[in-house]
Amino acid sequence: MLERLLDFVDTLIIGGGMAYTFVKAKGGQVGKSLVEEDKLDLALKLIEKANNNGVNLLLPADSVVADAFAADAKTQVCLSSNIPDQWMGLDIGPEAVATFKKSILNAKSILWNGPMGVFEMPAFANGTKAIAESVAEATSQGAFSLVGGGDSVAAVTQMGLAEKVSFVSTGGGAMLEYLEGKELPGIKAIRD
Repeated sequence: MLERLLDFVDTLIIGGGMAYTFVKAKGGQVGKSLVEEDKLDLALKLIEKANNNGVNLLLPADSVVADAFAADAKTQVCLSSNIPDQWMGLDIGPEAVATFKKSILNAKSILWNGPMGVFEMPAFANGTKAIAESVAEATSQGAFSLVGGGDSVAAVTQMGLAEKVSFVSTGGGAMLEYLEGKELPGIKAIRD
C-alpha cells in the first residue's frame, strides 16, 4: 500500500510500530521493538522508491523506549537506530515530534493512518497526542486532513480532536487499498 502512496505524496511520515521495520532495514539497532522481519527487503525497496521519487520519507529520529510492554515500565529516550537490546520503542521521541509537527504544519493535505505509539498507555501517548494536535492545527489553517483507521480514530476521539479534522474514516486498511486503486467489495456492491 505504501508503494502506491509514494507515487503521489511529497512527504511520508512513518511512526508507530511500522517505523522500526524501516529503521532495522537501514541497519539500525531496534532492541525488542516491533519489527516485521519478512518486510525488511520491502522497506528497503520503499526507501529507494521514495528517494527516486523525491519523497521526503520521515522516520522518527528518536523514540521513547521501555524495558517492558507495560504502563509502569521503566522508560528512556534514545535514538531510534540505537535502542538497547532488551528495550522496545513504544512512542516517538521529542525530536521526532518536532520534525513531524513541522512537516504537518507545512502540509496542504494530510492523510494520517496509525498512531505514533501505544497511546492507550499514558506514558506512551505523547507522540500520538502531539501529532493529533498538529493535524488539528494544520486543518484550522486550511489544510485538508483525513484520519483513517480504528486506532487513529480512537486516538483523535479520545483526545477530543475528531471534530477538528476534515474527515474521519474508521476503515483505515480499506481506505489505503482504495487509494492504491483496488476495488473494494462494498463499493463494488453499491455500484452494481
